[in-house]
Amino acid sequence: MTPPNTGTVRVAVTQFEPAWLDLQKSVEKTCRLIREAAENRAQLVAFPECWIPGYPAWIWTRHIDFDLSTAYIQNSLSVDSPEMKRICETAAEHGIAVVLGFSENYNNSLYIAQAIIDAQGAIRVSRRKLKPTHVERTVFGDASGGSLKNVVELEGIGRVGALSCWEHTQPLLKYHTYHQNESIHVAAWPPLYAHSGGPDLYSMSSEGCRSLSQTYAIESQTFVLHATAVLSQAGVDKLQTGAGLAMNVPGGGSSAVFGPDGRIISKDLPSTEEGFIYADLPLDDILKTKSFLDVCGHYSRPDLLWLGIDDREKTPVGV
Repeated sequence: MTPPNTGTVRVAVTQFEPAWLDLQKSVEKTCRLIREAAENRAQLVAFPECWIPGYPAWIWTRHIDFDLSTAYIQNSLSVDSPEMKRICETAAEHGIAVVLGFSENYNNSLYIAQAIIDAQGAIRVSRRKLKPTHVERTVFGDASGGSLKNVVELEGIGRVGALSCWEHTQPLLKYHTYHQNESIHVAAWPPLYAHSGGPDLYSMSSEGCRSLSQTYAIESQTFVLHATAVLSQAGVDKLQTGAGLAMNVPGGGSSAVFGPDGRIISKDLPSTEEGFIYADLPLDDILKTKSFLDVCGHYSRPDLLWLGIDDREKTPVGV
C-alpha cells in the first residue's frame, strides 16, 4: 500500500442550497463555489449527495410525482456532457480538486453518483451509490462493480475516497474502501435534520448520520469531510414537501470535518445558513492514530476473517 502523505492539506466542505431542478443554474453555482474555495486556498472542495440538481426530497413525502420526476431526469447531470466539462475546466482553471455529488443521467436512467476531479480537471473516479436507500429506489438505479473503485491518489493531497449517505452503514463496502488506504474521505449526505424525539428513525437524523461519518473516521483513520446541503422555504415550496414527514421545513445543514481519531475539528454553521467549512488537515495525525489502530493492517486477522469482492462492471448486454 502507498503510505499516506505528510504535511498539511487545506479543504473546503460545502453547506449550501442546491439550485433545485435546474441543471444550468446548478453548474453555474458549482463553478462559483469551486472558484471561491480556491480563492480561500483550499486544495480540495467537497459537495453533498445529489448536489446537482438537488436531492429529490419529495420521495419521502409521496413516492410518485410525474412532473417532478420528469424535471429531475431532464436536469440531472451526464458524465459525458458540456456541463460536466465546464465543471472540470473550472477545477483546472483554479487548480483545485473537486469531489462532486450529483444525480447522474445515463440514457435517462438515474444514479446517485460521485466524481473525484483532480486539480488538472481530469475525472479520476466516477462512481455510483451501490444501493439507493429505501424510497430512493423509486428514482435511482443500483451501481455495478466498477463503483467499488472509489479511492484515488491526488497529487499534493493524498489518497481521496468517497461514499454516499447510508453507504456508511455497509460494513463490507466500508472495509473495502478502508483497504484502499485513504487519507481523506468525503461522506456525501442530503439535507439532515435533528431527531424529533418521535418514532422517526434516529439513524436518519443529523445526529445519527453524523455519528456514521464520525465512526468512519475512527475505523478508517482518515479525515472525513461530512458534506450536507441546505433547504430553504423556497426549496420546500418547489419540492412540495411541506406536508410530509421529512425535509418539510428550512434547514438541513450539518456539514463538518472529523479527524482520524473521530474528533470534530470544525465549527458548525447554523443549519439554515449557507457557507464553507474550511479545515487544515495535518496528515501526520493519520500515522499517530494508525500506530494504535489499523483495521486493514496490524489490527486485522486475515487468517480468520477476509473480504471477497467482484469489481467487474456488469452491463445489460454482454459480449
